[in-house]
Amino acid sequence: MRTLIVGAGAVGGYFGSRLVHSGQDVTFLVRPRRAELLRRRGLRVTGLGEDTVVEPRLVTAPELTGDYDAILLAVKATGFEQALADVAPAVGDDTAILPLLNGMAHLDRLNERFGPARVLGGVAKVMTTVDDEGDIVRLGPLEHILLGEQDGRPSSRVDDIHATLTKAGIPSDTSTAVLGAMWSKWVFISALGAVTTLLDGTVGEANSVPGGTAVAAAITREAAAIAERSGFGLSEAALTAVLSTTTDPDSPVTPSLYRDLTSGLPTEVEHLFGDLIARARDLGVDTPLLDAATARLRVHERRLAAGS
Repeated sequence: MRTLIVGAGAVGGYFGSRLVHSGQDVTFLVRPRRAELLRRRGLRVTGLGEDTVVEPRLVTAPELTGDYDAILLAVKATGFEQALADVAPAVGDDTAILPLLNGMAHLDRLNERFGPARVLGGVAKVMTTVDDEGDIVRLGPLEHILLGEQDGRPSSRVDDIHATLTKAGIPSDTSTAVLGAMWSKWVFISALGAVTTLLDGTVGEANSVPGGTAVAAAITREAAAIAERSGFGLSEAALTAVLSTTTDPDSPVTPSLYRDLTSGLPTEVEHLFGDLIARARDLGVDTPLLDAATARLRVHERRLAAGS
């Protein structure tokens, strides 16, 4: 299978390194600065006792030609629109696009641009970041990819991608309800992001002060209510699992959105929160705490845009 990975950051770089290491036919589409760094240093993964380096095949947008069997789209939402334009030359009639972003807005845009017949649903779970040297750092053992057709039907292309991931040692599963899984992760990610953003600390710090756990639980239930009204409600067990994470007083976790906020970097506020609360308004769901978190992040984005 000829695979193109769009992005070589914390998600694409990590899973892509696994595919390269196993001898799969993989090319990375990256920006010129990232290409220069990877050609000089290689694609390195460290952390949890690991230190591996692979020499990836790289292309930048002007160099991209030919159709690919599968495209793994693993950019942040802040770079999604550019990636959408850059990847177009690689999309053929039989190309399967597997997006690994959080939220749902990207799926709508991919369907509009390339048609839903080419676009799969996907959920990536991995605890990684990119350090100052540009290397991928594992922060925890979690790694998993879930994929499936948007309409839930079994397909050979889903099975082929799953087999490729399995050969690379990447834990993965196929699903006949991948859209529901994407919504479940959106609830989880948005709740974590809102808790840490509003209370300005790790999940544990947020839940260790009087009133913190009540706020965290209320945020989680707001996000879950949007999913429910959208037709993708979480099961009681799934909601309990999310609440156990967002209200854990011992958790050192900070989501990447909060790390971007505290590092003075652009965040995925509109993709993760703006879209979510817009859907809430359309559905008649009240979300005062998610609204507050969104406003806080928008202040941050406006400051960045103003250069202050």
